[in-house]
Amino acid sequence: MTPKTTAKDFFVYLGTVILLYVSFGSLLNLLFNYINYFFPDLLTDSVYYYDPYTAAVRFSLAVLIILFPVFWFATYYTNKDLRAHPEKQELGIRKWLLYLTIFVASIIVIGDLVTLVNVFLNGEITTRFILKVGTVLILTGLTLLYYTWDLKGKYIEKPMVGRSLGVLMAVIVAASIIGGFFVIGSPASQRQIRFDQQKLSDLQNIQWQIVNYWQQKSKMPKTLSDLADPISGAVIPKDKETGKDYEYTLGVGTSFKLCAVFNKESNERSYPDPYGGKGGGIGLSEPSMTYPYPGLGIDENWKHPAGNYCFERKIDPERYKPYPKI
Repeated sequence: MTPKTTAKDFFVYLGTVILLYVSFGSLLNLLFNYINYFFPDLLTDSVYYYDPYTAAVRFSLAVLIILFPVFWFATYYTNKDLRAHPEKQELGIRKWLLYLTIFVASIIVIGDLVTLVNVFLNGEITTRFILKVGTVLILTGLTLLYYTWDLKGKYIEKPMVGRSLGVLMAVIVAASIIGGFFVIGSPASQRQIRFDQQKLSDLQNIQWQIVNYWQQKSKMPKTLSDLADPISGAVIPKDKETGKDYEYTLGVGTSFKLCAVFNKESNERSYPDPYGGKGGGIGLSEPSMTYPYPGLGIDENWKHPAGNYCFERKIDPERYKPYPKI
């Protein structure tokens, strides 16, 4: 006689499958970002206008840290309940969800193989791509194996088999979580990086205000306080980390320096200048044209070491001519 599905059974099995899908997707996303990080592709990564790695990694880590232990416990609970009540193997909700999971895993494996063959025929096989395909095959293969055996009731007959697979997945997830902290650093390190990024943004803001001041007045500001204008709303940003003013030094003619104290060396993952080193309209003389922080300025070199560092700039008077006086 087929047992009746209770409300408890329905929500336990449904919740377990939802946790499985969310955890699986987060783990896959996390591993994909690791592969992107260690095997960068300048052709595709250069289109990002934000850090494409740490933001995605942080979210996936948060999901796995919270949801995977819940999923692991829910799976342990259902397996223990099945051993105590073997007749529940015939529950409709259980079979429907198991078959659905097996179906989805099979489709992913087939799609993964089709993609691999298609890319191979197009001559675009790369280490990064192969690693991603292998990751999908391994994770979906383990999922397919686990739930196929679960459907056949093998974990009731041999509970150690199920526990071994469960421990293996827990080890994979734990290693992925630990690896995430090597990629994005500790929360304290992330805070320092965010301060550095804010400093770069502030310096760019100040730089453009200096250019505007030159065009408006045909002269360079002597101090940063000269830039303040309550009518236009121009406000000189301060270093949010220290609360101090940024350092500005006027040089010869239209040359100047902007300085700040940085916590860390700028991101080593720099990308080539899309303007081929000729600049893209800013008109400031630069010795090198790379931008380690995508989106923070593709025409300027904002690369910096840790500690106090000054960016040397010079306005091109031909490109940024002073506005005519009326």
